[in-house]
Amino acid sequence: MKDTEILDLYFDRDEQAIVQTQSKYGSYCFSIAFHILHDQEDSDECVNDTWMRAWNSIPPSRPEHLNIFLGTITRNLSFDRWKRKKAQKRGSGEMELELEELAECIPSNSNTEEQVEAAELQRLINEFLKTLPEKECNLFLRRYWYAEEYGEIAKRYGVKLNSVKTSLFRTRGKLKAFLESQGIVI
Repeated sequence: MKDTEILDLYFDRDEQAIVQTQSKYGSYCFSIAFHILHDQEDSDECVNDTWMRAWNSIPPSRPEHLNIFLGTITRNLSFDRWKRKKAQKRGSGEMELELEELAECIPSNSNTEEQVEAAELQRLINEFLKTLPEKECNLFLRRYWYAEEYGEIAKRYGVKLNSVKTSLFRTRGKLKAFLESQGIVI
C-alpha cells in the first residue's frame, strides 16, 4: 500500500491505518529502536508507542515522508526510554518517570528562542549532509541517526572497521568547521 493511501486511512480514522503502517514499516521502526535499546521487549514497546503517536498526530499533520516521520518518532521514543533506563540504574528513576507522565499534559518548558535555534541547527546539519559524498553521508546517518555500531556499518558497506571510524572522525570535524563557519558556537 502506498504512503498516501495509508495517510488517507489515518485521516479517515480507519484503524487499518495502523495495521498497514505496521505491515510496511514495522521492521524499519523496530530496527531503529533495537539499535538504540538493544532489548527486544523495549524495542517492541517503542514501536507500539510509535503507532499510537502516529495515530494521535495524523491528522492534523500530513507528513510528506511517512518513513522519516515514523523513524523520527521511534528514534525519539527509544532515546527517551534509554535515558530513563540509564537514570533508573543510578537511582530509582521515579522523579524522571513522574516528570515524563506530567509532560503529556503540560506545555514544554523550552522557549521560542530555543525552538528557533534547534530548527536552525537542524537546517544547517541537513545542509551540511547534502554537501557530503553519498557514502560518507550514509556512514554518518547510519551511525548518528540509526545508532548502528561501527562493526555493523563496516559490514554493511564492506569496508574495514578502522575506515568507518576514520571517516566518521573526519566527517565530525567537517561538521564542526561548517557549523562554526555558520556562526554556531560549539
